[in-house]
Amino acid sequence: MRAVYFSNGSIEIREFDELPDEGKRVQVKSIGICGSDLHMLEMNFPLTCIIGHEVAGILDDGTPVAVEPMVPCGECELCQTGDYNLCPQSAATILGVCRNGAMADELNVAQSSLLYLPANVDVKDACLIEPLAVAVHGIRKAEIKANQRVAVIGGGTIGLCAVAVVKSSNATVDLSARYSHQTKAGTFLGAGQLNGQYDLVIDCAGTQSSINQAIEICRPAGKILLLATYWKEFSFPHMTATMKELTIVPSHMYSSNGLVRDFEVAASLLSRNPQISATLITHRFPMAEVVQAFATARDRKSGAIKVVLEP
Repeated sequence: MRAVYFSNGSIEIREFDELPDEGKRVQVKSIGICGSDLHMLEMNFPLTCIIGHEVAGILDDGTPVAVEPMVPCGECELCQTGDYNLCPQSAATILGVCRNGAMADELNVAQSSLLYLPANVDVKDACLIEPLAVAVHGIRKAEIKANQRVAVIGGGTIGLCAVAVVKSSNATVDLSARYSHQTKAGTFLGAGQLNGQYDLVIDCAGTQSSINQAIEICRPAGKILLLATYWKEFSFPHMTATMKELTIVPSHMYSSNGLVRDFEVAASLLSRNPQISATLITHRFPMAEVVQAFATARDRKSGAIKVVLEP
């Protein structure tokens, strides 16, 4: 089998005779290149495992699945209450970061990580369930209401997933994006242009300017949802946030709400709205062209939103 690794700031494909991990075998059919993958490559992050965490594939019996890329202990108080994303074990078991990930022909994962796909979700699109689940989780935590005005800052995959989730909640959503193709994609998914103040502002860009903008356009007593990954320190405009009495809602990965996982909600949304995958997946590459795939994903001016590898 082939697998992708980072090596001294570059990408390399290695070959193995057999999988190094135990679990249920998944024949990989689609892997998304995440913004986190790009950041870790640029930072020369010291990863020693196979990369990739946005994945869908087929079990040995032909069943199509998506993979939730972490393995919590299932026994601690956090796991028992559904907050397994906060389990101390989860951080050490994230696929593609701390253990072998999905940019490979196959991977082995725990049974608990598998999500069986709805019948009308193509396995080649189902790698989008992971970023959609990120948006589902954060927006659930922000306790969105149908009559609210919501602004999304950042037109990458997470920002556009947030637009789709907000629209499914019947709230009004507007998008602030850097590139015209992102704005166009947001329009397809139902977003308008920024205008006035908002009940909820979702930061999906993770920059100093985006957090400044979020606090500026949030109404007094509104909420800021931190859905981005913040790779750099920034100065928080605490005086404005305090004077507006804003509620800041951090969000990390995904978990469950009662008996329903955020991953399940994301899969259901993808099933109900095929426009999401048609809009977000802009490029597909075979595994052999992984270097070109990463170059395309880095070049937002090329029109890339979600770049997918198909082994």
